[in-house]
Amino acid sequence: MLQTEGLTKAYDTTVAVQDLNINVRAGEIYGFLGPNGAGKTTTIRLLLGLLQPTAGSVFLFGQRNTNDMVALKRRIGVVAEEPLSMTRMTGWEFIRFFADLNAVPQPEARMEALFQALDLWDARHALVGAYSRGMRQKLSLLRALVHGPELLILDEPVSGLDPYGILQVRQLVEEHRQNGGAVLISSHILSEIERSADRVGILHQGRLLVEDTVEGIRQRLGSARVLKLGLVMVPSTLPDALRQIHNVERVEAYDSQITVHIVGQNDIRPEIFRTVVAQGGVLLEMTGEEMSLEEAFVTITHQNVEQLAGATA
Repeated sequence: MLQTEGLTKAYDTTVAVQDLNINVRAGEIYGFLGPNGAGKTTTIRLLLGLLQPTAGSVFLFGQRNTNDMVALKRRIGVVAEEPLSMTRMTGWEFIRFFADLNAVPQPEARMEALFQALDLWDARHALVGAYSRGMRQKLSLLRALVHGPELLILDEPVSGLDPYGILQVRQLVEEHRQNGGAVLISSHILSEIERSADRVGILHQGRLLVEDTVEGIRQRLGSARVLKLGLVMVPSTLPDALRQIHNVERVEAYDSQITVHIVGQNDIRPEIFRTVVAQGGVLLEMTGEEMSLEEAFVTITHQNVEQLAGATA
């Protein structure tokens, strides 16, 4: 559905995207992740032909995106990071306009189904300018879906939505995937990506660090583990003391809990317990957890920053 080969975009001395190779397949949801400034939005603009690459190529449905972009874009649905700007149209008029723009024959039945699915039916004749942010976000998705695209490119699709709205969007995206469509989702809500994505690509400083399933990313990190410590209170000296233990990669402290990120095979729980006691802490519980996508994301980007720092030291 979507493929890039050596995709690069440079601005003077800044490289926003560097030698990017991704492949989004039919029938899958691809999570596109990265910290702010990683190059995600620039990549999406390159995919849609809104920016021209410095080097490399974008292929949509097996064709270069320089070939008949109008026809190719009619096979794509897009939700931008920001919800719709104000318009004098009603919600129904707005979606009907985009259905006509994409030459959808007799779109009323599909429009009604989508308005109903996103709980916008009763507001269909209200002006879009009177919609809340969450309602406009839903309308953005409705616009992206009304012409029955094969590929969805979604930039922060659940931003501003309540839990019920997120569930509605999730169901429509899953339905699209089950019908053989492909979805690329860029989002900072990593728990949502972890729940829905078949594969994940992590972008950092314009470069793709890893592309794999969530489980595959965990395996790539080897024996990385997470321990959560519950204490009566966290002594001020304890986090730094824990960081000095061999195989402790990172320590995060908040309220009465400490999260310890560990690498390697050694069981260092006894040493962690002794360190807590030595620093005057009272340990209530110590539990191990499988590394979440959020923790894997932080670990991978953190490791990369350290490698870059070492290379430039």
